[in-house]
Amino acid sequence: MKLLGALIVCCTLLAEPALHLAEGPEVRAALDRISADSLRGHLSFIASDALEGRNTPSRGLDIAAEYIAAQFRRAGLEGPVNGGYFQNADFVQLTRPKDGLSLVLDRRGGESVKVGGSDATLVRGDSAIDIESVPLFKLASGLSSGSPLPDEVAGKVVLIPARGGAALMRRVREKKPALIMTTGGRSGARPAHEMVAADLVNSSAVPVVAVRGDAAARLFESLPDGLTTVTVTLQSPAPQREPVKLRNVIGVVRGSDPQLQDTYVIVTAHYDHLGMKPPGEGDLIYNGANDDGSGTVSVIELAAAVASMHPHPRRSIVFMTLFGEEEGLLGSQYYARHPVFPLKRTVADINIEQIGRTDDNEGPQIKSATFTGFTYSDLPALFAEAGKATGVKVYDRHTGNDPYFARSDNQALADAGIPAHTVAVGLEFPDYHQVGDEWQKIEYSNMTLVDRMLGLGIISLADDPEAPKWNQSNHNTARYVVAWKTLQGIPKN
Repeated sequence: MKLLGALIVCCTLLAEPALHLAEGPEVRAALDRISADSLRGHLSFIASDALEGRNTPSRGLDIAAEYIAAQFRRAGLEGPVNGGYFQNADFVQLTRPKDGLSLVLDRRGGESVKVGGSDATLVRGDSAIDIESVPLFKLASGLSSGSPLPDEVAGKVVLIPARGGAALMRRVREKKPALIMTTGGRSGARPAHEMVAADLVNSSAVPVVAVRGDAAARLFESLPDGLTTVTVTLQSPAPQREPVKLRNVIGVVRGSDPQLQDTYVIVTAHYDHLGMKPPGEGDLIYNGANDDGSGTVSVIELAAAVASMHPHPRRSIVFMTLFGEEEGLLGSQYYARHPVFPLKRTVADINIEQIGRTDDNEGPQIKSATFTGFTYSDLPALFAEAGKATGVKVYDRHTGNDPYFARSDNQALADAGIPAHTVAVGLEFPDYHQVGDEWQKIEYSNMTLVDRMLGLGIISLADDPEAPKWNQSNHNTARYVVAWKTLQGIPKN
């Protein structure tokens, strides 16, 4: 593809741009290296049946990690962890006994709903649980990860919105409720276990139960927001524990500028998916080609393109694929707690999700992409300019409170104060979390265009001495601004 002439006039497109597009033959040559055939080749393996859906943990996930590391090695990226590409993480797999779970929902003056068996799966909690007749508090369905939480949830069972996200759950947990309850759970595979970082086991974290079943759903739907007339009684035995080793895969293209090479732009995607269905007939494998094989192979392809540049961009660029996003952002949260590169000197995270399919549930998404939390920082505006230069429309799909901002690995880095967004082509698509999400359905030519837009934006970020900033006039960013000031040692007032 030939880049548009806008590549060399980029900065005039904004009146007073905070960040500027990179330009020149070296940039064009790097972007031209990104090809549909290469993306197809990588994804046909990453999302193949041989990797059995890349569950966390699984043999398929380990094979994917080795493949990604091999591609980083082939492209000449530095291995930043003792000369290697793996950030090893000690986790504990907790498996609840199938028997012994008892959950009862009592409504004052009304029905009593007993939930058990496959209708209730505990997804958090590293010890036995025994609570009796604790009042239920229902959070509003429109509540986002950044909305204020009422103090009265303390000591209650808190029912959170079905799509509240991991960030909302963490914030509710900080209010010290007796139990967090969710409804429905994710579609697709339903693991009988949960994964907890070894350094967080026995941390007295608030347990979480995911409730399924029509009777419970009807009861929850009939309740008003706030404190309800329902009480919850729950008994569950302690889970079995098994140590597990997991790995983030990290490579770095070292920056060329002596003043900026110790500052970092991070490019991420999660390489796990949902694994397999229980034995039976038909297709059993959740291949996860778009979610998020497309992001994984884009990280590989972008890394190779940037590594080919001589000289490298001025800042260092960290390319990272993360484990356990489908289990609750495990890999990104682990990295945020155990960073390989100083968070204080990390200027941005660009997280890549679902950029291979164009058949979005809201209509075809051709030559277009969106960033979650579009107005939360000045990062998306830079990529919008990169899109103008490469023929991709980068637009704000959700104004105001973006429900998707908290649903991917960008959230863990944003919580640490780093301007971090997820880029996607389709936010929901027909085979989302289903066995039909296969590599043959990817639009590789369109994906190539989007990756070239991303490449230009990432190189521009790395070349610009001006770091991106949170938009402090947007009330949704208040907690991220506070976290950024804390990270930088800046007084909050």
